[in-house]
Amino acid sequence: MRRLGLLGGMSWESSVEYERHINRIVRDRLGAVASADLLIRSFNFADIEAYQEAGDWQGAAEVLAAAAQDLVTAGAQAIVICTNTMHRVADEVEAASGVPLIHIADATAAAVHRAGVDTVALLGTRYTMEQDFYVGRLRSHGLQVLIPDEPDRTVVHEVIYGELVRGVTSPDSKREYLRIIDGLRDRGARGVIAGCTEIELLVAPSDVDLHYFPTTLIHATAAAEFALGAIDKVAESR
Repeated sequence: MRRLGLLGGMSWESSVEYERHINRIVRDRLGAVASADLLIRSFNFADIEAYQEAGDWQGAAEVLAAAAQDLVTAGAQAIVICTNTMHRVADEVEAASGVPLIHIADATAAAVHRAGVDTVALLGTRYTMEQDFYVGRLRSHGLQVLIPDEPDRTVVHEVIYGELVRGVTSPDSKREYLRIIDGLRDRGARGVIAGCTEIELLVAPSDVDLHYFPTTLIHATAAAEFALGAIDKVAESR
């Protein structure tokens, strides 16, 4: 089994779900008491948020890259950034680590294609919705990506930072998110990407009448499949 290095804590409310999903998938595949081989570096999100707020992406890249290097030194064979927004520095982290980085947007785009969808709504932090590192990567996979207009982008962003990363799930905020999703459906979206890992704590697939793409589960599944790939190859060679 390949060893995974997880960069988490951004926020821990969702990154703890990565460990749960990855271990469940490994156990389901291998049976008995099998679990994943994981190394986890969980950050103080207050420190990371300060870099985001200041627009200091270079500083954030240096912090995550150094942590990724530590994980590789400890034996990690791939890096998993357990958050959508911090994929803003994914290229720098991958270059510094020298091992594959399992990119959340690539895994999500693959899931969207498997569902037969080509036009998707994207909800996430302001950075994820407005900057090209994420939307551009999805579009490079041939997807049409719709994001909310203002002031709805602000609503989505503020719920994430004011509530979800603090462990708060509000029925009023859920209604607002569903209203925003309905508006994006009316604009032509045939699926919705929960492009912040905490959104899955608020909106479930059963809440929407579109294809729903929960990025935490999608990304964790891709990570687990990578980890199990080494075992699959050994089994095939016997």
